Amino acid sequence: MKDKEILTIFLTLILAVVNFATANYNYDHVLHLSLLFYEAQRSGHLPSDNRIQWRGDSALYDRGLRGEDLSGGYYDAGDFVKFGFTMASTTTILAWGCLSYKQAYVKAGEWKNMLSALQWASDYFIKCHVSDYEFYGQVGDFTLDHKFWGRAEDLNMSRPAFKIDAQHPGSDLAGEAAAALAAISMVYKEVDTQYSSLCLTHAKKLYKFATQYRGLYHEAIKGAAQYYESTDYGDELTWAAAWLFKATNEAQYLEEAEHHYENFRLRERPNEFFYNKKVAGVQVLLAQLTNQSEYVEAARSFCDFSVHRQTRTPKGLLYIEKFGTLCHAANIAFICLQATTSGISPKESKEYVDFAKQQINYMLGDAGRSYVVGFGENYPKQPYHAASSCPNRPEPCGWEAFRRNGSNPQLLHGALVSGPDENDYYMDKREEYIYNEVTLDYNAGFQSAVAGLRQLQILEHAKLQKQKEAEAAQRQSNQITLIGKTYI
Repeated sequence: MKDKEILTIFLTLILAVVNFATANYNYDHVLHLSLLFYEAQRSGHLPSDNRIQWRGDSALYDRGLRGEDLSGGYYDAGDFVKFGFTMASTTTILAWGCLSYKQAYVKAGEWKNMLSALQWASDYFIKCHVSDYEFYGQVGDFTLDHKFWGRAEDLNMSRPAFKIDAQHPGSDLAGEAAAALAAISMVYKEVDTQYSSLCLTHAKKLYKFATQYRGLYHEAIKGAAQYYESTDYGDELTWAAAWLFKATNEAQYLEEAEHHYENFRLRERPNEFFYNKKVAGVQVLLAQLTNQSEYVEAARSFCDFSVHRQTRTPKGLLYIEKFGTLCHAANIAFICLQATTSGISPKESKEYVDFAKQQINYMLGDAGRSYVVGFGENYPKQPYHAASSCPNRPEPCGWEAFRRNGSNPQLLHGALVSGPDENDYYMDKREEYIYNEVTLDYNAGFQSAVAGLRQLQILEHAKLQKQKEAEAAQRQSNQITLIGKTYI
């Protein structure tokens, strides 16, 4: 064997050892960091326990067309527009993960922070729902906003508000907000019954609005079409009805969910799961709620396709498209973790768990670098994010901060960047937003998948501990038996 061949084998073995050694990531810390990212995105009057030193109160005078208070909520990305559609989708996915994987958040010491993150969104949605058939779906104008680069606290442009109503409906937006509030009502059921009831009341009214007045929200809120277009609303209507059934156990909601599922032809095998395409989530949720073979088979079909046939990068990342590469992979990882509790066989469940771990660990370092700001080795230093690119106060901040070639002065802990291309190529440059953009929805499925993997670790540890205790008890019993026989 030639020296070159020996060297190649040696390096391959070393790489395998390194990959194995770095495969056990601290998921508790990842959950902690991801929640810090959401805190960094907060708009409005910040609480006294704000953990982001470089953030302060901002956009306190966001108002509706009749002067309604619309302060609060989350900024969408590295900019300062508040998009209700993606904020609601993010919230539903986070709440689903919270409901399914509470032990993970408790073990990580992040349960209260998780509740706070959800309520920051739900308080805002309740403000936006100014009457039964009116809901504000956007605050801020993207064109105006993108002429400004600086801190949220220094915003100086007009911030118009845009809504849907009976004359200008948005079934997708109202339906997603209903789903989010229904999910949060379940999270809060044992925490604050009054708040849980308030969320559920708004969820029911928003669902009624979504079904009674049909339309696509971006036709009412024109500016949203360029950035967060919705191509259909059938999945949101089904999604909302299913979540309301889960929250209330009222049969009418399940009947309506199944009617929407048939009427809008959602039997398809989708390729993705994200804010604009929720069919995979609908199928898994209905499988969990009904255990009917139709939905179980649909969930299995989606995950089998994702695990075995979907396009991958050379290093194994699921690849859907160049924008939000990691988000797409993380969302599917989360959905397939959820599918393991949908009547799927143990063999397939293990495949789905292994797949989810592979995808999430790619993002945390298995690919040779971390894609989560502030975590692991060689993490992104220049996320496309205006506020974190600014120097410490009182230094001014403007477009020179955008153009500066260097790490962002403020660490945007926990942000998952858009990620690499189909060849695993990635560029850590602020202006390269295709690789380095951060958004609310990028972190949602990712955080929930991490929580799912952490909970599986907890359950496995508890199982092993129980086995050890049983074995110890058996050994003790055997010793007593032997002693007894000795005396006989």
